[in-house]
Amino acid sequence: MHLTRSQASPWRQPPPSRPSHADSRNLSKEAFPVLANSPPSTEDDDNSGSDEENQGLVHVDTLELNIFRGYADARNGCHERADMPSSEPALAKIRDLLVASNLKAISCLICLEKVRQSDPIWHCTTGCHAIYHLICIQAWAGEACKVAEDRARARLSLEHFPAAVKDVTWHCPKCRIEYSREQIPRESLCYCGKVVDPPVDPWLTAHSCGQICGRSLSGGCGHECKLLCHPGACPPCPQFVKTFCFCGGIKDVRRCSHKHFSCGKKCSKELACGLHACEDICHGGVCPPCLKSGIHKCRCGRVEEVRVCSDSIFSCKKPCGKPMKCQKHWCKKVCHQGPCGECELQGKQRCPCGKVAYKELPCDSIAPTCGSTCEKPLPCSLHRCQERCHIGECKTVCRIVTLKVCRCGSLRKEVPCHQDLQCERKCQLLRDCRRHPCKRRCCNGDCPPCSEICGRKLRCGNHKCPAPCHRGPCAPCPLAVRISCACGSTAYEVPCGAERGKRPPRCLKLCPIIPRCSHRENSKPHRCHYGACPPCSLTCNEELLCGHTCKEICHGPRPPANPEFSLKQTKKRKDQTGNASLSGTPCPPCAERILMYCLGRHPGGERVMVCSESSLFSCGRLCGNILACGNHRCQKTCHDVAIPRNAGYEAKLPGNMDKIDSCEKCTLTCQKIRTPPCPHPCMQQCHVGTCSPCSAPLKRSCHCGTLSHSFPCSSFNNFIQEERDKRLSCGGPCHRKLPNCSHLCSEICHPGPCKMATNCQKKEITQSIMKWCMVVLLVLLALSILYYGVQGLYSLSDWMNERESKRPRKKPSANFIMH
Repeated sequence: MHLTRSQASPWRQPPPSRPSHADSRNLSKEAFPVLANSPPSTEDDDNSGSDEENQGLVHVDTLELNIFRGYADARNGCHERADMPSSEPALAKIRDLLVASNLKAISCLICLEKVRQSDPIWHCTTGCHAIYHLICIQAWAGEACKVAEDRARARLSLEHFPAAVKDVTWHCPKCRIEYSREQIPRESLCYCGKVVDPPVDPWLTAHSCGQICGRSLSGGCGHECKLLCHPGACPPCPQFVKTFCFCGGIKDVRRCSHKHFSCGKKCSKELACGLHACEDICHGGVCPPCLKSGIHKCRCGRVEEVRVCSDSIFSCKKPCGKPMKCQKHWCKKVCHQGPCGECELQGKQRCPCGKVAYKELPCDSIAPTCGSTCEKPLPCSLHRCQERCHIGECKTVCRIVTLKVCRCGSLRKEVPCHQDLQCERKCQLLRDCRRHPCKRRCCNGDCPPCSEICGRKLRCGNHKCPAPCHRGPCAPCPLAVRISCACGSTAYEVPCGAERGKRPPRCLKLCPIIPRCSHRENSKPHRCHYGACPPCSLTCNEELLCGHTCKEICHGPRPPANPEFSLKQTKKRKDQTGNASLSGTPCPPCAERILMYCLGRHPGGERVMVCSESSLFSCGRLCGNILACGNHRCQKTCHDVAIPRNAGYEAKLPGNMDKIDSCEKCTLTCQKIRTPPCPHPCMQQCHVGTCSPCSAPLKRSCHCGTLSHSFPCSSFNNFIQEERDKRLSCGGPCHRKLPNCSHLCSEICHPGPCKMATNCQKKEITQSIMKWCMVVLLVLLALSILYYGVQGLYSLSDWMNERESKRPRKKPSANFIMH
């Protein structure tokens, strides 16, 4: 008998006192191992959240300790074995419900609205233990009963089946367990069912009376639940009892909910064959069939086969063949045990149709036909066989033409009896769903249930009704959404469609994600969370390419959020951080200030620059580095010197050089003075070492000046004076004019003045001969002029006369004559 609120108040137990935080932690670790893994709350945690949330979490722990205190006391003094099944899943389910109740996240599966602490509720007591608003479940049950009544009235007659309307049932929207009409809830009860309309108490779980649950535990062990009034199913029985194993060989102390166990030894129970014992490991239920092999006979004893002991009784599937008592016939039964029985043909016999009886007819004789009509009923059960008495069965097909009516009554026609008459008219009646027509051909009015899928959108807004088409409201979406913290240790379930706006539960455990930056061991721990871990607040200290260390706050990669525990995000709430923030950013440019030298490292060309902005620069001066020739200096503007050369550098011949000279290549001509001295300059570019021998042609005339000799410059300069005088002599007469004399030197070409200059003997003879020669020449010239002059005058006179003679003469005119 349920108590009302006024009757229940005097006997209701006072709420337990709130233990201290330290006591609650110690009790949870010793008596309730599910809570032992939760880390203690610290006041200096940066990510601990608001004080209200922390107080709410402590309040949940306090409620858990008070509720599970009886469960912990029930197993005190006994230690649970490692091979015993654990009860933590059942306790964790209750804990999830407590977390959801504290976060006000419990939603009604029918209306998908929050179940407040002051709302009257009903919970499924035999199946899923889901929580509903009392008004919602009453409306649901009334509608389900009304639909069941309408279906019963449409299919059955109330005159013949009056109990069909009274025995209608309704079911739980989630687990579909059926309840009778009398079980429709009329009032709100606590979870254990002792108190009607439990009062609101902040120190108790919502809709709980705070008393010992006392409900009978599952399994029929006879014990009652020791927890305080709680939501959800009761956990397995925590009592420890002495019990035997399956085979009965060992007696041990076990948890009452898991008292049936196996000892791990051979079963040794006698098998069904009665000859052998079970060799399997200690097990529950009936022992398996015996698998020992042996020689066994069939039922009739004619065949012997090797079979397992469990299949020793078998049939050979052959006729028995034993003689009957009449000794005239043999048994036609399939292999069987026991006597074959009396002969079927012995005694009084009848004709095949059964109308005429023959007495004293031997069993080996066949009864004759009587000659009358057979009249045995045919398979249609409406007509009889019209043939004469015959041996054997009658025809299986009745071919008598009769008037038949189709099932819907719209067609009458004479057809053979064995044929079914159906018209082509389709039924237009609505099925029991009242949405789709029957459309069955020739329907008798008893339309079958609708085979279409309902397909209407459920209240959750995420799924469609998968049930066959039906009347009334669709069943709520049976799916549930599990909302948990990132690590999954703290969670609660809400009906599908009610997860919108729900917050994940706050977890006190540390974040299990390992940081991906370089400060893994020194990073500050933080609590379990969603999304990416908070950025590391330590200094980066990564070594840059320049050799300095980064002085910025850590900007390394961060691990991404675990998508398994992330709720679906809308477009407005979509994460805009992207993968760049999770993968980290490179270190910023180095900001250290350093002293930089110019490319040529000239004194006074240094500059102070930021390390990241530093670059090689030119001071604008001339390079001044000694060139490879060793004779000149580089005239380029300040540049990077690959091979520096200081004063005193000795030029070497070019060979295999490891570095490429960055200074300019010397393009000047050679300015060295040759040894021995040479008037010709070196035509090569500036080079290392001595100049090559001069190959310029050097022209020199002989001593007398008649011939000109050509010598290589280097060879001519290397001659000694005697060799040089010898090479310049042409080998002929000197032919130089002697001074103060008109004669030439008659000696061989020689250097220096001629020796005959002072004593020439041909000087006077030569002068007289010259005078006579000149006189002769002058006389001859005068004679030639005279001769050729006279000849010319004669020739001119002859020519003029000839021309005059050839000129035509004119007659003189009258006037001329007159004059």
